[in-house]
Amino acid sequence: MEKRQEILLSQMRTYRMELLQLAKSFTEEEADIIPQGFRNNLRWNLGHVFLDQYLWIQALTKEEAPIPNGFKNWFSYGTTPTDFTANTPAFTHLLSLLQAQPGQIFERYADHIDKEYPAIDMGMETIEQVLIRTIFHEGMHLQAILDIKKALSRKI
Repeated sequence: MEKRQEILLSQMRTYRMELLQLAKSFTEEEADIIPQGFRNNLRWNLGHVFLDQYLWIQALTKEEAPIPNGFKNWFSYGTTPTDFTANTPAFTHLLSLLQAQPGQIFERYADHIDKEYPAIDMGMETIEQVLIRTIFHEGMHLQAILDIKKALSRKI
């Protein structure tokens, strides 16, 4: 693996670890609370971060991504926890999926992370470019989760 790829994987793992540490500071009950003024809860944010990364990779490569059944219905853009069903994954299951995802992505794509595909949104042509975008997106949701945590702590 090239130095550039090692750095990208390190960043993915570091930011994911920060997201998971914050998520684990919530109780399972808190994970499902939508604070006043918010549209989503922790569980939705976690599922959305997981789904988003694979959707962008799939959009670029046109290869089927390992997206579990139902995830698009529960965690796509425009969905909310009101779309959840009895089959929506538990908070702890989402934590496991998120923990494994960076390694799985690199295992599958490391040997062609800079392969050029036909450009998609924002001119992205490589897995590397998509991952840079999804790391940024994950950071936005990390902030949303911090805001949810603050809102919940004010109520308790």
